[in-house]
Amino acid sequence: MAIVSVSEAPELHAPLLYDIVDGSVDYKGRPVHRSNSGGWRSASFIIGVEVAERFAYYGISSNLITYLTGPLGQSTAAAAENVNAWFGTASLLPLLGAFIADSFLGRYRTIFVASLIYVLGLGLLTLSAVLPLGDSDCPSTNPTGTCSQNLLQVILFFFSIYLVAFAQGGHKPCVQAFGADQFDGQDPKECKAKSSFFNWWYFCICAGTIIALLGLNYIQDNLSWGLGFGIPCIMMVVALIIFLLGTRSYRFSVKVEEKSVFRRIGHVFLVALRNWRTSPSAIALEEEARGTLPHKTSEQFKFLNKALLSPSGSKEDGEVCSLSEVEEAKSVLRLVPIWFTCLVYAVVFAQSSTFFTKQGVTMDRSISPSFDIPPASLQSFISLAIVIFIPIYDRVFVPIARTITREPSGITMLQRIGTGMFLSALSMAIAAMVEMKRLEIAREYGLIDTPNVTVPMSVWWLIPQYVLFGVADVFTMVGLQEFFYDQVPSELRSVGLSLYLSIFGVGSFISSFLVSAIDKATGGEGHYSWFANNLNRGHLDYFYWLLAGMSLIQLAAYLYFARKYVYSR
Repeated sequence: MAIVSVSEAPELHAPLLYDIVDGSVDYKGRPVHRSNSGGWRSASFIIGVEVAERFAYYGISSNLITYLTGPLGQSTAAAAENVNAWFGTASLLPLLGAFIADSFLGRYRTIFVASLIYVLGLGLLTLSAVLPLGDSDCPSTNPTGTCSQNLLQVILFFFSIYLVAFAQGGHKPCVQAFGADQFDGQDPKECKAKSSFFNWWYFCICAGTIIALLGLNYIQDNLSWGLGFGIPCIMMVVALIIFLLGTRSYRFSVKVEEKSVFRRIGHVFLVALRNWRTSPSAIALEEEARGTLPHKTSEQFKFLNKALLSPSGSKEDGEVCSLSEVEEAKSVLRLVPIWFTCLVYAVVFAQSSTFFTKQGVTMDRSISPSFDIPPASLQSFISLAIVIFIPIYDRVFVPIARTITREPSGITMLQRIGTGMFLSALSMAIAAMVEMKRLEIAREYGLIDTPNVTVPMSVWWLIPQYVLFGVADVFTMVGLQEFFYDQVPSELRSVGLSLYLSIFGVGSFISSFLVSAIDKATGGEGHYSWFANNLNRGHLDYFYWLLAGMSLIQLAAYLYFARKYVYSR
């Protein structure tokens, strides 16, 4: 029997070699095959997990201001500050979760542990909601902003929601990065699928959010807060089960470098700082010796090229950084201006779950004589706009743009982000005009001093600002996710996504600071704050115009830095 060599019959072995995915292993550490792992098969499990998690998260966050001003009896301004502070913390904690995942536990284990903490936090939150109130007659709008409460309930409530924030800090950046890891960027088909993954990821989680906003908000407002918080707890248990079911099909990234990426990047900055006196000519000679090809990335942040030489000027004392390490450090540094110029967008984003909801409370929400729309449910129009527009973007806009620009994604990531920023500024201008109209009607009907009487203006007037928010998210939110995943070293992708989330965390804290400062500045003796508990005496329209102006200034700064940005190779 003749023996066929590899060279004589390469077609017998090439498919097998191609089927192995480089840089990935299965849950037992074995090489994985493209045909039975990863791709949309595995991503579907992970998207299912995120749909359940977002259902739970938005089931709490979307109506939080109603719970704070209702059962907990806080003033409008205090409740808005608390919501912004909580959301800011929840959006910054992913930095910690991503660091733990990328440095120690890995994404899979971090998601598992975070899910367990999530279930615990939601369970305690449900318990806090069923405890008896100190004052059963706390009004939803309290002139003094104070109410006698069960101290244990208040402590347990805040402990629970911050435990949920801590849990989602580990969950959020890792799930999306782990989902994108299921696609091999070196394979043409899977690379294209990965670009679509970010669109369809956001599409699916927004579909889950719509259900939460329509169903849970109604339950919380009309039936029971305990049930409204208990259902998200059950959904997180379901999310954990779905995640574990997909374990055998997942691809797990292999760490190639022995030294942590954090240590490598930190070392580059340290050596460059030590070499601050090194002459440009010495750096140029070193680049020439290494055969570095001229490229925009080598010309940008040239002070980091000083890390290519040791502090003593030689290359023999172990202090020298490689060219790839210097490029890693530059790729992280390039993100800083983009991160800063997106903060006002995050401030605008924070208003949909706070003041937009309080506006809706004052307006005519009746659909029938026996049914009023829960004001927080109006946020579902953001998600609905996203669910409708993402397929249009992915299947219509991108192919058309691709034929014009020759870009695989239709438009660049930075162009996509900037488009959404412009739409968010427009949404604030529309929100300001709608609020001006609401105040005018309140004055016309003599309702300035009767805040508990419904202003005869349909709540549907608020829909355009919600819809524009959603369309802006399709551009900016999804664009930021892809940008911060794609433009960082592969080992830092969880951290990259947490950096994108931290924009919204810091933006929420800025929003909280603005509300607090403006409330104190405009609420002096004999004056009504812009955020007065009686919104008919307040001036949310002034606040919205302020945010619209800030958005335009931010957009101008963003365009300046976006034009100078050099994409990582």
